[in-house]
Amino acid sequence: MALLEVEKLTVRFPRATPVKDLGFAVERGETLAIVGESGSGKSLSALAVMRLLPRSAQGQGRVLFEGKDLLALKEHDVRRIRGRDIAMIFQEPMTSLNPVQTIGNQIVEVLRTHERLSRNAARQRAIDLLDLVRIPDAARRIDDYPHQLSGGMRQRVMIAIAVACRPKLLIADEPTTALDVTIQAQILDLLDRLRRELDMAVILITHDLGVVAQWADKVVVMYAGRKVEEALPEPLFERPLHPYTRGLLAASPRLASGYHYRQGPLSEIPGSIVSAAGEAGCPFRPRCPQARAACASAVPQLIEVDAGRLVACPYTHTAREAIHAVA
Repeated sequence: MALLEVEKLTVRFPRATPVKDLGFAVERGETLAIVGESGSGKSLSALAVMRLLPRSAQGQGRVLFEGKDLLALKEHDVRRIRGRDIAMIFQEPMTSLNPVQTIGNQIVEVLRTHERLSRNAARQRAIDLLDLVRIPDAARRIDDYPHQLSGGMRQRVMIAIAVACRPKLLIADEPTTALDVTIQAQILDLLDRLRRELDMAVILITHDLGVVAQWADKVVVMYAGRKVEEALPEPLFERPLHPYTRGLLAASPRLASGYHYRQGPLSEIPGSIVSAAGEAGCPFRPRCPQARAACASAVPQLIEVDAGRLVACPYTHTAREAIHAVA
């Protein structure tokens, strides 16, 4: 059994359905990357897994964590799991950290909530956690406020809070947003080290395909709230099947890892992502260079074209022809 299994996850608002029939699985110790443009439903899907959707939203489907359906549990049961067994690093650490509480108090609060430590024991554990995420002079910096730290340091504090109770699953939502390239690499190195040391599974939400190529064990590509492709990183980057995946790769710089679909200059995907209010046919059809008349009639279903390789396009042979033409 996978550590986390998401089945037909749908998120509804009164006038929109921004996540539709999403499914994926995460094994213990695995890093799953979820990629796509802004507005594709990545972060909202993570909030649904954490049971942190806004009150106006409703999550449907099944989110099985160690066999328990998180969407069916009572709120007090979810609170025991959230922060202890499943943790999340949110975007923008400056707005996620409490500006009027020291970073030490914010870590101590998590430890005392879930592990019932005394305040002194929790404080010492908080110092150890700051050491773990490579905050220099942790015993002194524990009494700092968020505004006294750099962006990279604040992100490390967010990671310390997230891993305080040694969670089995860590969701990292754009963990390197607004950080410079050097700090991004340090943060990703840190997450990967903690994944190995703590034996965690990680869901990495990102739009940076270079990050995906280097760190992910498996990749899910989302567009307009749906999964359009799933694969291991190497075949995805070398032989993308969905037109949207090919568009993302064609619009990204060449990867240092040595494999990349695009040849030649960067190219953009025309148009913008469809509205979540409704759709007719394939949601990528207005932007797809290979759209056909039949694409307007129904939303394409996922097809398994190889073991562990899924694509939501009935014209995968066209994708293969394009791959061979570029190769």
